[in-house]
Amino acid sequence: MSIVNIRNIELVNNPAKFDDEYHFRIKFEAIAPLAEDLEWRLIYVGSAKSEEYDQELDSCMVGPVPAGVNAFDFIAPAPQHHLLPSVEPDEILGVTVIIITASYRDKEFVRVGYYVNTDYEDEQLRIEPPSKVLWDQLYRNVLIGKPKVTRFQNPWDSGTADANDGNEIDSLQSGNTNLYDSPVPPPVQKAAPAAAGGMDVDEVAA
Repeated sequence: MSIVNIRNIELVNNPAKFDDEYHFRIKFEAIAPLAEDLEWRLIYVGSAKSEEYDQELDSCMVGPVPAGVNAFDFIAPAPQHHLLPSVEPDEILGVTVIIITASYRDKEFVRVGYYVNTDYEDEQLRIEPPSKVLWDQLYRNVLIGKPKVTRFQNPWDSGTADANDGNEIDSLQSGNTNLYDSPVPPPVQKAAPAAAGGMDVDEVAA
């Protein structure tokens, strides 16, 4: 059994412009106090073909962590254009993935992946994308309601690994164990000032 369980992840600004920062609100529960801080990271997958183009957008340390429910805001910048595998429209427009990971004592114990759809808000630009990407008109839409959650064994402070043998993979949708089997996000619409409500990433929905 994991000592730390994510209870809710909310993406405050979704949809948003491509170059806007990501603003997550994360709630988690610790069933016992931790001796050291938790490390959280946000990774943007630049290419499904190679991890070489993964960008760590930001990381933060959270602690001290008492027993009970804890919450914090995690704000990270957008991916850097020059680190993407290509800035051609065919590579930028469409679907990719972002991943939130959490580690304790340098050992990852959970990761949560989401689809991200990148497109123009303007319908005409969506129909006929210009030959050069118009970054200031690009929007992203994260499929925040369809995460894939992967948990890993961790010895925590006791030196005793989690009870689960091997990795445990689940999602909020029953029977959905693969991020790439999830439906892609809908086309981006006008960005809302804030997305109401988060989603439970720790209990599988019926």
